[in-house]
Order: sequence, then structure tokens, then C-alpha cells
Amino acid sequence: MNTSAATTARTMWALYEPIHAVAYFAPEARAAYEDAGLRGFWRGYFAGRAAPLGPVGPEPVVAAFFSFAPAMVARALPDIWSLAAPERALELRRAGAAAALARLLAGHEREVERAAEALVPRAAGLDGSGRPLAAANGALDFPDKPVERLWHATTLLREHRGDGHVAALVAAGLDGCEALVLRSAMDLLRTELQPHRGWTDQEWEAATRRLTDRGLLAPDGAATEAAHELLRTAETATDRAAERPWRPLAPEQVTALVRLLTPLATACATALRFPNPIGLPKPTG
Repeated sequence: MNTSAATTARTMWALYEPIHAVAYFAPEARAAYEDAGLRGFWRGYFAGRAAPLGPVGPEPVVAAFFSFAPAMVARALPDIWSLAAPERALELRRAGAAAALARLLAGHEREVERAAEALVPRAAGLDGSGRPLAAANGALDFPDKPVERLWHATTLLREHRGDGHVAALVAAGLDGCEALVLRSAMDLLRTELQPHRGWTDQEWEAATRRLTDRGLLAPDGAATEAAHELLRTAETATDRAAERPWRPLAPEQVTALVRLLTPLATACATALRFPNPIGLPKPTG
């Protein structure tokens, strides 16, 4: 394993994720969907994120998104395609993300250009094997405008890593609800996870019982050492699966890229809330 590249992969995720996530949380992005008739946060979310897959029903999205309750996904899909076909949803997410980034990164235009120049080579031509969301987004053309190129590059990198994370959790023997229950027993609030992923109390408690039977939760609901080790292993596997784009970078290139992306990530993070259901830490710098 290239430990340096895996470490870089984790460091970079914390910096490009806030840039990508404005497409869901920034007011400009939400307004783009709502103005097109996709009322409510989740219609826009599912339309924009699932659009690269085409006019799919709920089953492929449940599989690819992993942590969302099937019933929640089924409330949005496939009905949203009657409001905005995937091609239209892709236009809306691009326009909304670009408008949000133009506001959040005003005054950083040169840094945006440089960041796009640095990240596009890392994101272009990513291997999509076993990575449905990364592959679907990878089939889309890179936009011409720097701010849009930056957002698209961060989206490719984010979905590439996310697909690998799902594979690591599946290999750990976890389903979507169980993964959330474990995180809520460790470092994230249940209120930040369960309602935002659509699981009922009955489904949550059933997942808790399954984890307790496996020795991953104690009778009082606390995560056991076995649970901590299982998630550490999954996170290590996630970093390894995400390391390929970063292998060509020398240490000084990594340092320069961190320095370039940190103020952009910090600015974009103002459109997010902390804590959040993504599990994204607040950028420092």
C-alpha cells in the first residue's frame, strides 16, 4: 500500500467535499431546483445526484447511495423525472453549483482557476470499475468555465471515493442503516443521521439489535472495541481505494495543493452546517 497516497486521499477529501457539497446546501443550488418545480430539498438532491445514471427507479439509487432508506428514495424516484428529465436535472445542478461557487469564492477567481487546473488531471479518466456514480459522472464532459470545471472535478473525486467507501462498508458486513447506527454510537449524532436518511425508529432499532448480536454494540448501545476496529478497517480500505488519483503527486505538490484548496474549502464550508449528515469535519485554516 502507498501509505502516503492513502493519507493524501483522506486529506484531500476534507478539502474538495465542501466545494462539491454546495450543490446540495447552498441557497442558489436549492433555488435552481425549486424554480424548475422540484420543491423540497430531497427532490432536488435525488434529481441532481442521480441524474448521471439516467431516468432510473429507486432500486439503483438505493444501491449506489447506500445509506438512504428505500422508502425515502421511492418517494422521489421515478416521479421526479416527470418534473425534470435527467438532462434537465444536470443543467440545474450545474447552474446552481456555479452560482453558489461564484458567490462563495468571489475574490478567489485566480485560485479557482489554479485549483481547477490542479484537480482536473486528478479527476479526468478515473477508473470507474465497481464505481457506478463515479463512472456515470465520468461520462459527462468537463465544462469550460473554471468554476464549473472545479465543481465537476470535485464531484468526480467525491463520487469515486464514495463508491469505494460503500464497497468497504459492504465488505465489513454492514448495510446502510447499520453503518449509520454505528457512527451514531461513536462520533455523529443520531439526529444528524436517521431523519436525513429516512429510516424509521423500527428500522433503526432493528439495526441496533443486529449490531448488538454481532458484538459491535454493547447492551447500553455503546460501540465496542470490535466496532471501532471494524470501522477503522473500513476507513483504511476507503483511503486505499481512493489513493490512485493522488499517487503521482510528490510531497511538495501535495503541500501546495493543500495550501491552494484550504481557503476555497473554508469559504464553501460557510454554506454547510456542522455537524452534518455527511460526517464532514469543519475545515481548519
